[in-house]
Amino acid sequence: MSLPVTRADREVRVRAPGKVNLSLRVGPRRRDGYHPVSTVYQAVSLYEDVVARPGEGFEVTVSGPHAERVPTDASNLALRAAHLLADRAGVVDGVHIHLHKGVPVAGGMAGGSADAAAALVACDALWDTGLAREELARLAAVLGADVPFALMGHVAVGSGRGDLLTPALTRGEYHWAFAVRDSGLSTADVYRTFDELVPDGASLDADADSTVLRAVRAGDPAALGAALHNDLQVAALELAPELAETIDVAIDAGALGAIVSGSGPTVAALARSRQHAVMIAAAFTASDVADSVVTAVGAVGGARVVPSGLLD
Repeated sequence: MSLPVTRADREVRVRAPGKVNLSLRVGPRRRDGYHPVSTVYQAVSLYEDVVARPGEGFEVTVSGPHAERVPTDASNLALRAAHLLADRAGVVDGVHIHLHKGVPVAGGMAGGSADAAAALVACDALWDTGLAREELARLAAVLGADVPFALMGHVAVGSGRGDLLTPALTRGEYHWAFAVRDSGLSTADVYRTFDELVPDGASLDADADSTVLRAVRAGDPAALGAALHNDLQVAALELAPELAETIDVAIDAGALGAIVSGSGPTVAALARSRQHAVMIAAAFTASDVADSVVTAVGAVGGARVVPSGLLD
């Protein structure tokens, strides 16, 4: 006979996706230090796996590629998420959070934001706080601009700082190959360089992303590849000019489009099929333009509780 599971024995496992910005348009820096953006997010099947267990206090451990580069002090986004939820819900219990990294660290794909979203969902379930998803989304926006999208997943239009989301209709699958660099780019440095190169910012015309949205609504990867756009790419290439060669390799391998993902340095190449994504990844490796390569598919769902065995 199995023994009952006590509160102290409980654990909650949550999986949250990384993202690609299919389009990212950046306005001029505001007085509060933030940049208004207009973006189209797509969640992809590179995941952060988060396990929350009861703890004496609040602590986090990390495993997976480049785990040593993830802070485990109070600046960790997952820990910040747990503290924020505890304060909001009046929880006095502690938590131990374990993160297993599947999204490139400091790669412009919002791995830290996915950790925060997953921690919100995991701690909400662990502590039985019962907050509505809308309330979790409001807490997510406090933690960072990309965190609400990691909760939502699929495809969405982001405005404001990127945290004001409107779900977008999408059809079909989109296959990606990602060229990953061990040396990350600081998002703050990329935005600072953008300000120097484009002091007046870019246009945030509401119609600018209509081509992207029509492509995903029609399930047309070729049209999407032609419409990919990233205002921060010019800054990422200024800081890491070798990324231009990575993009060229993807295009030479027949990619429908290739772009720096978010603030970089990961390069995202859109493929015709799963097999073509593998071919582009092989081209990245053969040309020695990446420290590692991964493939993924979009769009996928946002942060969700998963059965314990799935993450073992």
